[in-house]
Amino acid sequence: MSIPSNIAEGQARNSTKEFVNFLSFANGSRAELETQLLLCLKINYLTENDISDAMNLLQEVRKMLIALKSLLSTSHSPLPTSH
Repeated sequence: MSIPSNIAEGQARNSTKEFVNFLSFANGSRAELETQLLLCLKINYLTENDISDAMNLLQEVRKMLIALKSLLSTSHSPLPTSH
């Protein structure tokens, strides 16, 4: 829940710079979840098969966050606002 919550909060902020900052928070939350899954594997709570799909999805989320952050960091136009 933390990953999309950080993205939503950042998008609702007043500037692109703040949005980019919250994308970094979202990536931190992604890393936390990845670590928690790896710890579950290490203590034999889950198997590699159990976490495989989630780990693949987390890598895709990582790529998307990096791409969006890069796009916003190089963009000079303001963010669109929702009403």
